[in-house]
Amino acid sequence: MNFLDIIQKKKENKVLSEEEIKYFIENYVKGEIPDYQVSAFLMAVYFNKLNLDETYYLTKAMIDSGDRVDLSEVPGSKVDKHSTGGVGDTVTLVLGPLLASVGLVFAKMSGRGLGHTGGTLDKLESIPGFNINIGGKEFVEILKKSNIAVIGQTENIVPADKLLYALRDATATVDNVSLIASSILSKKIALGT
Repeated sequence: MNFLDIIQKKKENKVLSEEEIKYFIENYVKGEIPDYQVSAFLMAVYFNKLNLDETYYLTKAMIDSGDRVDLSEVPGSKVDKHSTGGVGDTVTLVLGPLLASVGLVFAKMSGRGLGHTGGTLDKLESIPGFNINIGGKEFVEILKKSNIAVIGQTENIVPADKLLYALRDATATVDNVSLIASSILSKKIALGT
C-alpha cells in the first residue's frame, strides 16, 4: 500500500477502506509518513469529507494507535465532557471540580489550543508546578484519591490524535466534523469514560 495513492483517492472524493485508514494511522505514528503528506491528506478530507464508515475507521485506528486506560478499579461513575474551550474555558475548569465534589469521577484528557484560543492544557500549565503529563497508572491513582484528573495526551494514549491534533491546527483543517468527532471519541474511549 502507498500513502500517495490514499491521498489521491481522497482528493478524488473516493471512499477509503478500513485497511487504508489503518495503514495511514499506523505508519504515521511510526514516523514513516511525513507531516507534509498528512497535511495534503487532511486538506483532501477537509474539502471532500469522510463518510460515517470512514469516520468510524479513523476513530478506531486512532484508539488502536496506543494504550487504553482501565478505570475499572476506580469506584464510582466515570464522567467526562467536551466543549470548544474558548477564551475563558469555564466548562472544564469549573464543571470538573463541581462534579468531583458530588462524588462523580471526572476523568478528562484535554487538548492544546486549536485556533486563536489556548486549550485547557495551556491554561492549566500556566499554574506553576501543575503537571499535565500523567501516565495511565498515575491517572488512575489520582482519580481514586480525588475523583478528578485532567491530563494531556501521552506518547502511549492515542498518540495518533496527538500528532493529528497539532497538524490540524497548523493546516487550518480544524473545523471538519469527521476529524473533530474522531479526535474527541478516540480520547474518551481510550480513557474509558
